[in-house]
Amino acid sequence: MTNVTDDPQASVVPARPAHWSGAGRSMAIVALLAAAFFAVALVFGLAHRRTVSAELVADARDHARLPVSIVHPKSGSSQLSLTFPANIQAYTETVVYARTNGYIKRWLVDIGGRVQRGQLLAEIETPELDRQLQQAEAAQAQAQANLDLARSTATRYQDLVKLDGVSKQETEQAVSALHAGEASLKAAVANVNQLKELQLFEQVNAPFAGTITARYIDIGNLVAAGTNTTLFRLADTSTLRVYANVPEADSKDIALGMSVDVEAPAAPEKKFSGQVVRTAGAIDPASRTLLTEIRVPNPSFELVPGEYGEVTFHLHPRQLALVLPSSALLFRAQGTQVALVQENGTVHLQNVQLGRDLGASVEVLSGLTPADSVIDNPSDSIDDGALVAVVQAAGS
Repeated sequence: MTNVTDDPQASVVPARPAHWSGAGRSMAIVALLAAAFFAVALVFGLAHRRTVSAELVADARDHARLPVSIVHPKSGSSQLSLTFPANIQAYTETVVYARTNGYIKRWLVDIGGRVQRGQLLAEIETPELDRQLQQAEAAQAQAQANLDLARSTATRYQDLVKLDGVSKQETEQAVSALHAGEASLKAAVANVNQLKELQLFEQVNAPFAGTITARYIDIGNLVAAGTNTTLFRLADTSTLRVYANVPEADSKDIALGMSVDVEAPAAPEKKFSGQVVRTAGAIDPASRTLLTEIRVPNPSFELVPGEYGEVTFHLHPRQLALVLPSSALLFRAQGTQVALVQENGTVHLQNVQLGRDLGASVEVLSGLTPADSVIDNPSDSIDDGALVAVVQAAGS
């Protein structure tokens, strides 16, 4: 038997419309597509944001780099020319003094005059010396007469002593008087010769060929023998001595016979060839330099002694080195350093050993290679590992 429910609503189940099933699927698909779109947009947005952030960081890092200019060490020349100040002096220079007492009778050469060896420069009038010579000649004549008498007496006594006409003692006294007379005559002759030699100094002659650079006398001046009275100053300027002080660092390259160039204000834009003839052989402890003498021919007398000059030495260094501008050096407690720019843009402080100081540049003996990039004019505060940006190579 079949049970039938009395409530009609309880037994009736409403049916789902057919169009609800298709719309739901469409909305689900749209929702999924929207979610996927937003997910992709979010991923791209985050990636772009990371890219922009990285670019900003890189840009900030680049802006934080210190702009620098670099130089590259250059190979030094096999010949090095160094110029030093020098003093020019006459090859031979002397002061002419009076050798006898008297008065200046006349002088024949003034300053600037060129004289030959033995040429007469002045005459001295010596009346006192003339009287002394006359007296000495008279004393010589007297000594000669005494000697003649002593000789004849000694001869006579020597003949008489053989006949026992005189004693031996008297004969010996006569012989002794003869010897004394001979000595007196020699002394008188020597005195006469000395005065004659002094009389020769009445004429003042040039001791060597040269130029009169000073005259200190005039007619009538009283002069005395010795160094108290200066007559002339004479200098041989046909050849000059040039003295230069070479720094200790370059002294090892100075060799005897090497050629040098000499310049002086008296002859601008002209070079005179010279030759190193000697050195002091020791370093002056006060200046740390080596005194070097150069001989310079001066046949045209263009150079004058006493003036300032410059000497250029053409040296051949014993060790080839790299040359770097002096402005690239750092002087710190660790020693002399340079700042190198590495491939990653960071700084590396490199110790170097210096050679000669060339003024605007210096020689570097060790610590660098020609391929190194050296910062020119580095900051005193620059440190190892600092970030830098090369903006320009110095000299380009």
